[in-house]
Amino acid sequence: MGGLGAIGIPGLIIILVIVLIVFGPKKLPEIGGAVGKTFAEFKKSTKGLMDDDDEPAKKVEKKSDVS
Repeated sequence: MGGLGAIGIPGLIIILVIVLIVFGPKKLPEIGGAVGKTFAEFKKSTKGLMDDDDEPAKKVEKKSDVS
């Protein structure tokens, strides 16, 4: 039960071959671009959430510095 890390290199190669067979070589760049954009959007959203969580703590620190 090692999760996704337990797949290993041979497992990744098999998955890549299956994806290549199913989608074909012409669709792979489109799929890769879509996955890349999805990950970029996810990263941007999670960074925004983390910044929102840090904002109240920064306000508290600023108030304590003024006192």
